Amino acid sequence: MPRLSLPAKDVQIRVGRFLAVGGGTALFQLALLAGMKTWLNATVAFSISWVASTAVHYLANRFWALPSSRHDSARQFGEYLFTIFVSYVINVVGFKVCRDALGLSVMWAAFWSIPPSTVVVFLLLNFRVFRAKRSDSGT
Repeated sequence: MPRLSLPAKDVQIRVGRFLAVGGGTALFQLALLAGMKTWLNATVAFSISWVASTAVHYLANRFWALPSSRHDSARQFGEYLFTIFVSYVINVVGFKVCRDALGLSVMWAAFWSIPPSTVVVFLLLNFRVFRAKRSDSGT
């Protein structure tokens, strides 16, 4: 029977930091949404809070959680925008399903729309957009 082992320490750190950034930006988004939902349409309030939290997400991931050795910043930012577009589609579909089909409140629908995109976004950001710096050994 094959033995399972933990990923390398640097991968564990990247995952931990990514989850910290994701959790922090999710709380930021939910706080903004809570403040705006009484004055704006639910989908508009959700979208504004999502855009604002995405800006924080980019900066925190780019410079702290997933530092990258890439030097093609314009292309990297374009790839990030594509990843975020994918994330937005997953989030809005999840939000609408939770809100319209399941009848959840705005806040619970927003909360449950976040997890489905987390895995997809991590994989795209970690292995493509913000690839890990290579060690001296080339691994």
